[in-house]
Amino acid sequence: MAGARLELARDLVEDLQHIDERRREIKRRLTRTVTASKTTVTEIHGVGPIIAATVLGYLRDIHRFPTRDHFAAYNGTAPIDVSSGNRKIQRLSRRGNRQLNHAIHMAAVTQVRHRHSEGHAYYQRKITEGKSPKMALRALKRRVSDALYDTMITDAKRAREGNRGTTLSPA
Repeated sequence: MAGARLELARDLVEDLQHIDERRREIKRRLTRTVTASKTTVTEIHGVGPIIAATVLGYLRDIHRFPTRDHFAAYNGTAPIDVSSGNRKIQRLSRRGNRQLNHAIHMAAVTQVRHRHSEGHAYYQRKITEGKSPKMALRALKRRVSDALYDTMITDAKRAREGNRGTTLSPA
């Protein structure tokens, strides 16, 4: 019985090592792909190759969204107004692309955890203003969403300007 357990444990460890190596290889491929796309979204604090690949993969063309508000509605970071009478309340939107929302959430949480980041300072400022931690994080997620939108618009403009000079002229 002990020998069977030991064999099973070895098989499980071998499987975990294989899975871990596969995970590292996927991260390397994603990093190469994001680098090849020449995007600058990875310059936003908290946005690494995995989050950048998630965002770029779901969006494809940022021009689908005429404004940052439309983009926020798509990714679920635009708050929903549930006010009644004198009570002004906004809550989390359950609409939008949940995977994209999760990627933005991870970037925001990363910013909150790093004390040197602008996101952490923004989060603390919202807490000081009397917002709850959830409300402050929600505001930071919207800010990350806006930064992603602005960066992708800038990248798209740069790509369009770069493509103007590459047309073939008749010989």
